[in-house]
Amino acid sequence: MSVQIAEGWRRRKYEAVFVNKLNESEGEAAETQGWLEYAVKCGCLNRNVGRQIHRTCDRILGKLVTMGNNPKRWILSKSSDM
Repeated sequence: MSVQIAEGWRRRKYEAVFVNKLNESEGEAAETQGWLEYAVKCGCLNRNVGRQIHRTCDRILGKLVTMGNNPKRWILSKSSDM
């Protein structure tokens, strides 16, 4: 997840690329949540710890969605390229 976010942030002068990387990050975060649920069900991860990490992923997902829905705020302007 963090790799996609980092790449998107560095390429934020291109709106379509930035939004695409945020979308990819959303998918990675959702996949992480799925693995957390699996780890809890298998007994590899404490339920409370899994719940806490899952909630953190939810907060990150919310921020990614907000950024993806309002990308102009984050896109570098042409004058910033210097």
